[in-house]
Amino acid sequence: MKEPSPPLYPDDQIAEPQHNGRGALSNATSRYDDEKRIRTNDGWDIEDELPPLRTTLTKDATRTIIARNASPDVPFDRSINPYRGCEHGCIYCFARPTHAYLGLSPGLDFETRILFKPEAAALLTAELASPKYRCDVVAMGTNTDPYQPVERDLKITRQILRVLSDFNNPVGIVTKNHLITRDIDILGDMAKRNLAEVFLSVTTLDRDLARTMEPRASAPHRRIAAIRELAAAGIPVGVMTAPMIPGLNDHEMEAILDAAAAAGATRAGYTALRLPLEIKDLFEEWLRANRPDRAERVLSLVRQMRGGALYKAEFGTRMKGEGPIAQLLSQRFAASVKRLDLNRVRYRLDTQRFAVPAAARTALVDARRDGRQMRLL
Repeated sequence: MKEPSPPLYPDDQIAEPQHNGRGALSNATSRYDDEKRIRTNDGWDIEDELPPLRTTLTKDATRTIIARNASPDVPFDRSINPYRGCEHGCIYCFARPTHAYLGLSPGLDFETRILFKPEAAALLTAELASPKYRCDVVAMGTNTDPYQPVERDLKITRQILRVLSDFNNPVGIVTKNHLITRDIDILGDMAKRNLAEVFLSVTTLDRDLARTMEPRASAPHRRIAAIRELAAAGIPVGVMTAPMIPGLNDHEMEAILDAAAAAGATRAGYTALRLPLEIKDLFEEWLRANRPDRAERVLSLVRQMRGGALYKAEFGTRMKGEGPIAQLLSQRFAASVKRLDLNRVRYRLDTQRFAVPAAARTALVDARRDGRQMRLL
């Protein structure tokens, strides 16, 4: 008779303790690691008080700052991410799996071990000043949030905006943080030249749900306030009801759009929940711990939008899903947009104003002559 396979994990495995202010409930090792890290009981029956799980910052030594993509369902071909990882801790964040490329966990590591790019502005100046560069809208906030809490002190996003403004290069920003209002002086000036547009991502108006689902993002009312302040400053602003999670927050779509439009939003968009790679397990773990009464229904509805699976990655449907649930969500969004007179005007940011400042051109020539990397001006 064949011997039964040994258990995958030892009997003394224990769950990761829940850390206040964090989204993920576990910290499984990267999918690329051969060795798997687990938490076990040390045998002592003592309830130790855990120290806070603090955020650690590491310099990212990247040599380029503009990332390129050719995805057919993404409306931009270049983006800038000042940070890798995101302290907001949104449990559904589709960027979580990227931390695995660094040998880190898409779980708690993603929201506590942040890489930042201190040379971002200098690198951007060099790339924009290159004769090979062709101007187009730069997207920010499409992967990790450029206004996550560490930006308050590091100000890397603000430095990037100054460079883009100097070159007259348009920018589109998506964020969940009221901190963006700090940069109204730069964005307002760029907006006068038709060079800036902002979207606030509002997932829910329920503060309790937001506190557990996206623990370190601005509270919902603060995001609506940011829309109001940006609009008052003459900056084109919209709202993303994203992601819509059937059975959890999708019933709020109309209320979110109403609140955003009343605050001055003129554009809107939405996406359906995406659960690629490790996010499937992280989200289900969070859902069963925080909304156990509706976990099975939510997961069932998500599968109905994804052909029976929790996620399908095909271009064209990955953002919105498919089937009756997805169609109803799309119809509701369209009806609200029409009722609120949103998306009536599409802002076409100006790419014709782009020009390399004389100081940047001179610095680039000097750097090439000296054989060194151009530094921040």
